[in-house]
Amino acid sequence: MRTAQWFSMCAVTLLTIRAQGQASLLDAADRAKRAWSAHDAEALVGQSSNIVLQLPGADPSSPLGRSQAIALLRRYFRPAEERGVDVTTIREVEPGKGFVELSRRYVVAGTTELRRETLYLGYRLLDRQWRLAELRSAP
Repeated sequence: MRTAQWFSMCAVTLLTIRAQGQASLLDAADRAKRAWSAHDAEALVGQSSNIVLQLPGADPSSPLGRSQAIALLRRYFRPAEERGVDVTTIREVEPGKGFVELSRRYVVAGTTELRRETLYLGYRLLDRQWRLAELRSAP
C-alpha cells in the first residue's frame, strides 16, 4: 500500500471515531424533544450535574444538582398532557455553548384548553457530549 493511501485511510478512520464519540447539538435537541414528550425528566437532564431551572410557579433557581432538577421537572410534568413538542431553533452560540428552543403544546389534565409554551434549553459541550446547563420556560 502506498504511503499516501495509508495516510488517507488513517485520516478517515480518525474522523469516523471522532464523529462517533461526539454527539451533535442536533442529537441533543432530538433527545430533549423525545424526553419532554415522554415526561422523562431523567432523560432530559441526562448526565448534567448542575442545571439552572426557570419554570412557571417556581422561583428561579441557582444551579440545582441532578436529583433536585429531576424532582422539580417531574412535579412540573405531572398536571400536563402533551399534545406536541417541536424543535424550533438549534444554534451553537459560541464554541462549546449551544441553544435549543422547543415549542410545546399541552393541556392541563382534566381540561381541553390547548396551551402553548416555549422552552429554552442551554447546553454546554463537556467530554464531547452536549449537556443541559439551563432550562427556561416562557408562555
